[in-house]
Amino acid sequence: MPHLTRETGLRVGVIGAGRVGAVLAAALEAAGHHVVAAAGESDASRTRIADLLPGATPAKPTDVARASDLLLLTVPDDMLPNVVRVLSDSGAVREGQYVVHTSGLHGLRVLEPAARVGARVVAMHPAMTFTGTALDLDRLHGCVFGLTAGDAEHEIAEQLVADLGGRPMWVPEEMRTLYHSGLAHGANHLVTLVSQAMELLAAAGADDPAGTLRPLLTAALDNALEQGDSALTGPMVRGDVNTVRAHLAEIAANAPHTLPSYVAMARDTLDRVVTDGRLLPIRAAAMRRVLDAAVAPERVTGQPAPAPRRR
Repeated sequence: MPHLTRETGLRVGVIGAGRVGAVLAAALEAAGHHVVAAAGESDASRTRIADLLPGATPAKPTDVARASDLLLLTVPDDMLPNVVRVLSDSGAVREGQYVVHTSGLHGLRVLEPAARVGARVVAMHPAMTFTGTALDLDRLHGCVFGLTAGDAEHEIAEQLVADLGGRPMWVPEEMRTLYHSGLAHGANHLVTLVSQAMELLAAAGADDPAGTLRPLLTAALDNALEQGDSALTGPMVRGDVNTVRAHLAEIAANAPHTLPSYVAMARDTLDRVVTDGRLLPIRAAAMRRVLDAAVAPERVTGQPAPAPRRR
């Protein structure tokens, strides 16, 4: 497929003008496509349409589908199967139309109703977090898009990613869920982890927890991405049992809701540094006893631990 210019761009319709959909549609518009219609139910979505897609006509989903050559489905994962089925059964999706969803979890299977009526289907997931504002447009440059498509749609899928300024990563249909779990575990849980760290620092009296963490976390993230487990440092790596015991006591006293995640991450970190030989198993066993005691039933529920079963 030749590179699409402003004269040859596709008519784009977007259903689900949330943080992702409005931004991707705006980026496609900037690349020479023509966003003709958009559907969004919430006030926030309607505001995004007005701000980012001023040339698009707000419309109901079936009208958006009928107006477009490229139908971009950016609805939540759990809604996607029903949206595809309703649009396909209503005749709003047609033969030869490109139907592209942006779910990380789903591949092509969810688009089978559209494929049955002759649509050309693509799964195209941006591996990025979105604010839903114009700030995201520059962040798309270099962003990886997880692609799944049939052989006939490979070229259009890669062309769309190029138009968005991204980089393609081909994901087999059967690996979509694993691909998405890796992204969610890394990004979503990172936010929870950082938020908990800021809460601990705030409890310790820090007036700018974010500013305190930023240099440390930036360096740690860069090192982890480049070196993997070799970037691990701190008391778990050194086997500082008393330091970890002190951490656990203070966390339990001041921010007990963060204790389970601290212990869970500490256990996994411990396994990793034992596996790579940086911590002796005997030292690791002592550390595990400390971690186990911190989340024993009497600490978590206030009830005594059940008596061990006799064999």
